[in-house]
Amino acid sequence: MMTIRPRPDALPWLALSLAMILLDQLTKWWAVSSLQPEIPHPVIPGVLNWTLTFNTGAAFSFLAGSAGWQRWFFVLLAVVISVMLSVWLARTARRDWRTALPLALIVGGALGNVIDRLHAARVTDFISVFIGSYPFAVFNVADAAISVGAVALIVFSLFTGSREPVR
Repeated sequence: MMTIRPRPDALPWLALSLAMILLDQLTKWWAVSSLQPEIPHPVIPGVLNWTLTFNTGAAFSFLAGSAGWQRWFFVLLAVVISVMLSVWLARTARRDWRTALPLALIVGGALGNVIDRLHAARVTDFISVFIGSYPFAVFNVADAAISVGAVALIVFSLFTGSREPVR
């Protein structure tokens, strides 16, 4: 009797998620131990500053002024999304990096910010970028991983099409 060997899934890509979590937490530790809140430290004048801030909300301080319930809402949302994306990875072929890489980045970024919310009830941000003379929202490595992963997932799905069917 012949057995069919299942193709390797993309779950090992979660190692990238773990690396992103570690990088995110290390850079946040550095920011908290090296920077004073709200005081810009120019890295590339007019383009990039290190500016330590704390956010109890989500992107662009969405819901930051709420009474505290948003902490648990964002923790739950990030955990649910991370589980769903991990299931997607389990159904993706390991060699399908155009799907696995963005998913792993998003999971790592989401869980990096969950650690902050659970530990301190706020997310540590410190990367301040300017577009011309306009400041962009202050963010962190986890936010960058989520953003890059989401954009890559969209771009890869629009311009390369699906090469591997979901099993």
